Amino acid sequence: MIDIVDLHIHSHYSMATSKNMDIDNIALWARKKGVTIIGAGDIMHPLWQKELRDKLTDLKNGFFEFEGIKFVLSGEVSLVYKKNGKVRKIHLIVTVPDFKTLYEVSDVLKKFGNLETDGRPTLFTDAERFSEELFKISDAVYIIPAHIWTPWFGLFGSKSGFDSIEECFGDESERIFALETGLSSDPGMNYIVRNIDRFTLVSNSDAHSPENIAREANVIKDVGSYEDLFDVIKNADKNRFMFTIEFF
Repeated sequence: MIDIVDLHIHSHYSMATSKNMDIDNIALWARKKGVTIIGAGDIMHPLWQKELRDKLTDLKNGFFEFEGIKFVLSGEVSLVYKKNGKVRKIHLIVTVPDFKTLYEVSDVLKKFGNLETDGRPTLFTDAERFSEELFKISDAVYIIPAHIWTPWFGLFGSKSGFDSIEECFGDESERIFALETGLSSDPGMNYIVRNIDRFTLVSNSDAHSPENIAREANVIKDVGSYEDLFDVIKNADKNRFMFTIEFF
């Protein structure tokens, strides 16, 4: 089976996001676009957590199902902090395998900011400490830097980013295995940069409205579980990670 996978969207709890970004409309538009596996979006927001818990069916393999669409518990956070004399603003995608882990992650992140004010919470901690805290919770928690070239909020962004993964994540760099290209670049452009050759490049929609789901996505063969999905991404399995769908 060929799966179309979009791991980065938002819910109606995020600022500047359509009120139609609820579970029913997300599933509806995922089906229209041919998406089979989609990120749940905004998993740190307590009200969205409740909606997800109430409506999704746990498939007991790290996926959750609604009307034939598989959901991954993933969401974006915004880190704002100062490092090496410069203010940094970085967006990261976080994925977890189950609600128990999600609640543990949420309890940790409450130390760094208010999780109720926005679906994409602003957290006042640096990427290295953030990653260290989350990786302690579970080996099945994954972090993917989002839209890495965006001037603001991209890891390599010219306004508030870094010049290398190591400068950003420090001792936790080895646990980062994938980067999201973002709408303004594609894998061919990214691979010109030699110091990111070891990372798998993924493409996601960052959809703020249902119609934009899968404007970028990943095409992967025979995804059996949450761990299987991330093993394919982590290992850049060319037999199963077929290609990405790119924004025009």
